[in-house]
Amino acid sequence: MNTRSLSFRLITWYAGVLTAMFVLLGVLTFFILRHYLEANLLDIQARRAQQIADTLVAHATRGEEAVMRAAVEDLYSPEANDRFIRITRADGQVVYASGPPRNERFNPALVPAAPTRKVTLAGSSLLVAARPAVGADGTGYRVEVGASGVAAEATLTQVLIMLAVGLPLAVGVAVAGGFVLVRRALAPVERITAKAEEITQLNLSERLPVVRSGDELERLSVSLNHMISRLEDAIRGSKQFVADASHELRTPLTVMRGELEAMAQDAQLGAETREALGSVLEEVDRLAEIVEGLFALSRLDAGEAHAEWVRFDLAELAATTADQMSLLAEDKQVSVACDSAAGVTVEGDRARLKQVVVNLLDNAIKYTPRGGRVSLTVRREGGYAVLDVTDNGIGIPADALGQVFKRFYRVDGSRSREGGGAGLGLSIVKSICVAHGAEVEVRSAPGAGSTFRIRQPLAAEGSL
Repeated sequence: MNTRSLSFRLITWYAGVLTAMFVLLGVLTFFILRHYLEANLLDIQARRAQQIADTLVAHATRGEEAVMRAAVEDLYSPEANDRFIRITRADGQVVYASGPPRNERFNPALVPAAPTRKVTLAGSSLLVAARPAVGADGTGYRVEVGASGVAAEATLTQVLIMLAVGLPLAVGVAVAGGFVLVRRALAPVERITAKAEEITQLNLSERLPVVRSGDELERLSVSLNHMISRLEDAIRGSKQFVADASHELRTPLTVMRGELEAMAQDAQLGAETREALGSVLEEVDRLAEIVEGLFALSRLDAGEAHAEWVRFDLAELAATTADQMSLLAEDKQVSVACDSAAGVTVEGDRARLKQVVVNLLDNAIKYTPRGGRVSLTVRREGGYAVLDVTDNGIGIPADALGQVFKRFYRVDGSRSREGGGAGLGLSIVKSICVAHGAEVEVRSAPGAGSTFRIRQPLAAEGSL
């Protein structure tokens, strides 16, 4: 799980705040319940003490204290009912004190004389309420009645167990619900992201889904679509400019070549002038090659490669092209070998895919020294047609491998202005492959040669 993601942080904050709220609520519930139980038990003891003071002590005299003790025992039976009762005369003399309760939860002899209070005896709590009383002869007394708080403590223990079990479950359920809600809330973002990944310069007419939520997310998707529209207009204008410029330059370059060739045929020209004209012609040819490359790229960018798709055998195309390129290889004394398995059928523009093979073979022959070899193989691999062009030439430096398919890029030194092309051949290869849904990759090392690999999906069975 990505701990830096927005969903993780939202869920973490949600879980943290919710846990803190639940814990606070549980703590408040526990203390409020404890206060309520203790206050209720003390209130019961206070009413019972007041009852003893009003019904027994108020009608007794000093001489009838024995009768009063017997009445307390008879009416309240404190030992049997696990209660504490003590009646003390104003001079401090204890008139009556109950004995140890039946459950032996406290020792009455250890209960100190004090106002209403909670007393802890041997780990057990005792809640005692005291009330003043006056006998029939005016003698003052203090009546103390108490009861064990064990029942209340047992209730609190059960509540603690319920909180200890229930709170984690509640937090877990809440966090799970929060996770679902966060995922649902961020689902539009996932859809926008997935769609944005699909949009390239080939399908800039498509737009991101707009979330009709009336909030920041809707404004974001609308703004991104406006940005894509502006990019589409800018790229379309750039492509149109390249296409128009390259198209317009073809005619003047053709005229220049013709005029220069005519001038070069003049027998009155000196050797230096003729050499200069030859150099200019070479530059005009090179410029014409660049213009043709740009024109081809502009047509590919415009989707021209999809215009004439047919089903054909890539192995047969590769073998035919290799035979045609072998004449160029012989001039450099480079051998070209082709090993193609029959029946590697693909769909696409046959002329464009032949241009891919021509460009790759031309590069391989151009940068392979005399006596070297170039091999071309075509085979099936899973659901793909795989075409490899391998040479044992000068190779490509590692830092240049990621740049070779860029337009006008040429590796310094080995691919010089004089010996290299315009830097558009591999760009055209890349554009044609993209238009056909194919992948192109290169493996190379200086001095060890290069391998260019094309992986294109095989034609579906029964397709036209």
